[in-house]
Amino acid sequence: MAEQKKKGFFQRLFGGGDKPAPTPPPEHSVAEELEADIVLDEVVEAAPLVLPPDQEIALEEAMHEAGLLITPDAPPAPPEPPAEPEPTVEDELVADIILDDIVEAAPLVLPPDQEIALEEAMHEAGELVTPEAPPAPPEPPAEPEPSVEDELVADIILDDIVEAAPLVLPPDQEIALEEALHEAGQTIEGPPTDTGSEPPAGPPEATPAYIEEVEEQQAPEPAPVLPVPVPAAPAEPPKKQNWLQRLASGLKRSSDQLTGSIAAVFTKKKLDQAMLDDLEDILIQSDFGVDMATDVTEALRRDRFDRDISSDEVRDVLATEIVKVLEPVAQPLLIDAGTKPYVILMVGVNGTGKTTTIGKLASLYGAQGKRVMLAAGDTFRAAAIEQLQVWGERTGAPVVTKPAGSDASGLAYEAVERAKAEGADILIIDTAGRLQNRDELMSELEKIIRVIKKVEPSAPHATLLTLDATTGQNALNQVEIFGKRAGVTGLVMTKLDGTARGGILVAIARKFALPVHFIGVGEGVDNLEAFAARDFAAAIARTAE
Repeated sequence: MAEQKKKGFFQRLFGGGDKPAPTPPPEHSVAEELEADIVLDEVVEAAPLVLPPDQEIALEEAMHEAGLLITPDAPPAPPEPPAEPEPTVEDELVADIILDDIVEAAPLVLPPDQEIALEEAMHEAGELVTPEAPPAPPEPPAEPEPSVEDELVADIILDDIVEAAPLVLPPDQEIALEEALHEAGQTIEGPPTDTGSEPPAGPPEATPAYIEEVEEQQAPEPAPVLPVPVPAAPAEPPKKQNWLQRLASGLKRSSDQLTGSIAAVFTKKKLDQAMLDDLEDILIQSDFGVDMATDVTEALRRDRFDRDISSDEVRDVLATEIVKVLEPVAQPLLIDAGTKPYVILMVGVNGTGKTTTIGKLASLYGAQGKRVMLAAGDTFRAAAIEQLQVWGERTGAPVVTKPAGSDASGLAYEAVERAKAEGADILIIDTAGRLQNRDELMSELEKIIRVIKKVEPSAPHATLLTLDATTGQNALNQVEIFGKRAGVTGLVMTKLDGTARGGILVAIARKFALPVHFIGVGEGVDNLEAFAARDFAAAIARTAE
């Protein structure tokens, strides 16, 4: 029996039993083996071999026999690093300089154990530095001793500073200074102590004679004897203006604008067409209307054309034409004494002054001895109800009210019944402000009138429309609509003092010929008067001066 060959490495690793020996592979050359080793190394490095447990044990045994076993518990020792060359004297010197610079720029901060070791090493070298014992700073160079001249200059400067601003020191420093001055024979409170010698002669300002002379000059003069004040006579109370003066004052803005413009146009001696055209423009801009402007210019053309004329003569002609228009409509409101109560219904748009006018009428008629009752028919505004109540307190007139939001026609019905029951002479009913172009609001006003007539068929006996003069040409539209829907019987023009275009009253009178009962030129209770055409014309054209 042939001798059995010893099993090879991989036969023992993977087994194989007693098999016939395989045909030996062809021998490889040295170059091929070297290349195979390189490839094998790269593969092993790129992807480590992973084996089953039994094969891994067999591989470890085989590698252990060959002296190549590497395990995680005993990794191969790394190769020793090459020994560093010893630094030269120059290298150590440069390193010390760099280390000193770094330490000075950013002090070294070490863990406690390393800091202790560093201190011990520095202590052995005699260079230990600790926070408790910092190195002594270098002594500053000794200052040179001042010369006699320097001391003299310093004393002079110090004297000037002390005289200009006395030194203020803390208490401890002040005590030390006093002791030093005391040793030198000086004190803060006074000059050096007297040594018995004569003081040096001072400036002439310090001599006793000079001081006495100055004191005599500065001696206070005796107080002058003031005359006993005579009590002033009490000022006379301002004289109360009459109606024409109040009217002229209220129409001042309108008259200033009008007469100033006329004076600027009529600078020539003879009246020509250009001057008439300018006058027509002025009158239209003042809200007199086209018709009134034409009447005035035609009167001037007929009587004064191509003749010498002044601005005063033009204003006289204007006043005459105004009187012609206003005199037929200037009618006072006549109260029928046989009709009780005499019902006056006040209508108008918002802000025309209805409530204020009612208060003034109550004051006017109350002063005439008539019993006046008021009805707060503007139930849409709580402020209007309160305002009318205030007027009632001032004039002594009872006020019929309902909560805000109540039906205005129902309040008017109750007010007429109460006025009849209490025997009131005059009942003035306020209504809510409404725009003349709002049909539903105007229908409510018509309803109030119908309800009043159910109680008193002849009522309302007067329906007064209040007009705000500042509204200008819009007032013409208000007169037209309220006249048709509410049966307006007369006008009250308010706020003539608040506009520079007071000619609107003339335009309304010329177009509608409605009676103008009252005009208002202020908020005062006495600033409502019966309308007088000549007074108005004289005030607005300024011919009363």
